[in-house]
Amino acid sequence: MSTKREPSFRESVDLMFNRAAGLMDLEPGLEEKIRVVNATYTVRFGVRLRGEVKTFTGYRSVHSEHMEPVKGGIRYALGVNQDEVEALAALMTYKCALVEAPFGGSKGGLCIDPREYEPDELERITRRFAYELAKRDLINPSQNVPAPDMGTGEREMAWIADQYARMNTTDINARACVTGKPLHAGGISGRVEATGRGVQYALQEFFRHEEDKAQAGLSGKLDGKRVIVQGLGNVGYHAAKFLSQEDGAKVIGIIERDGALYDPEGLDVEAISAYIRKHGGVNMFPGPQYIKDGAKLLEEECDILIPAALEGVINLDNAARIKAPLIIEAANGPITAGADEILRKKGTVIIPDLYANAGGVTVSYFEWVKNLSHIRFGRMQRRQEEARHQLLVDELERLDRYLGDAWSMTPNFKEKYLRGADELELVRSGLDDTMRIAYQSMREVWHSRPEVEDLRTAGFIVSIGRVAKSYEAKGL
Repeated sequence: MSTKREPSFRESVDLMFNRAAGLMDLEPGLEEKIRVVNATYTVRFGVRLRGEVKTFTGYRSVHSEHMEPVKGGIRYALGVNQDEVEALAALMTYKCALVEAPFGGSKGGLCIDPREYEPDELERITRRFAYELAKRDLINPSQNVPAPDMGTGEREMAWIADQYARMNTTDINARACVTGKPLHAGGISGRVEATGRGVQYALQEFFRHEEDKAQAGLSGKLDGKRVIVQGLGNVGYHAAKFLSQEDGAKVIGIIERDGALYDPEGLDVEAISAYIRKHGGVNMFPGPQYIKDGAKLLEEECDILIPAALEGVINLDNAARIKAPLIIEAANGPITAGADEILRKKGTVIIPDLYANAGGVTVSYFEWVKNLSHIRFGRMQRRQEEARHQLLVDELERLDRYLGDAWSMTPNFKEKYLRGADELELVRSGLDDTMRIAYQSMREVWHSRPEVEDLRTAGFIVSIGRVAKSYEAKGL
């Protein structure tokens, strides 16, 4: 074990913030205002379960209100604490600024292991937690808009939205009080896959730039690149699925809580995900090599390492042994500040969490807009778009008849061209555009300023600068 003290998650975020702020010309008072958490609320409430009253502790932290509403997930985990929630809220501020989502940063958590409770018990706990937050305006379409996080999903968001609506019966925008809802409860197509899809788009954009690939000692396209994924939850599963099925990458390692699977020829992501859902882990999965100490697989040779589960999995104890030339942080804070320094000195390129996993909040933004506008994307323009395309197809068919065998349309062209974009296609288009533009804003700082050594510092510089301008516009 290392004798050097590992910084806490909160300290890691502050250290990374300070490194970027030190390269900026901010007045000291404004720098401090951006860095500190505005408020953290602790709520303790009781729920009668199994014949007794159980008391639960929850948190909702608001880091920055330079824009409102503030935005950030709610996680259910036994390790939830104030330090973690405040660090995540700060990351949300910088994440939203980087992808230009008009939100401040917030985060929430409940100290609970959701696997210990039946669905009806979880619903009673969730509704009471939502009540405690909503009556303090910590859930509100115009002030604070939660989303799913570790241990929560569409089901919990639907309960929260319904609880808020029951408390605010005349709020026409009640559905916009939370994002990540099921489609039939005001959700949006593509939200479940959004964070993993964003990881895919981030890597696609990275691989478009020869200079950036060279920094990591990589070349070519994503096709054939060896990938190791830590955590096959919602984010890790979708990232691995899309990279392997659509980009030709080879997922050679999957790390879960009970061990890891490894096959240099590639793993079946769908089959492993189905097995985990049924059995709760990867042990006894037939075929690939099983490694009991799954964390060791983080140190295996690969082209791209995707930590997609917990904070601090790459730390002072294992950073020096990480061989991946490119790491993309699909989770929040998977690399500690100390490990980040070791990896940078080694020349490892890190695509940072404040950018890499921003797909979730980006599509949450789209869902929030959809709820406020009370109409699904594409409903007004889809058929008109198809009608305009039909005019062109009619002319091409006329030309086809005139020219005969000398010219003909490509097979399936008519079918593909005539189909107007539906909500899912529009969401993916908006997410792809967001991830491209955000990456380009980071790499411009990375390559134009010699003192900026890495993408994380560049991302923080872009984000802090945007938050500072927002505060200055308010008169601070």
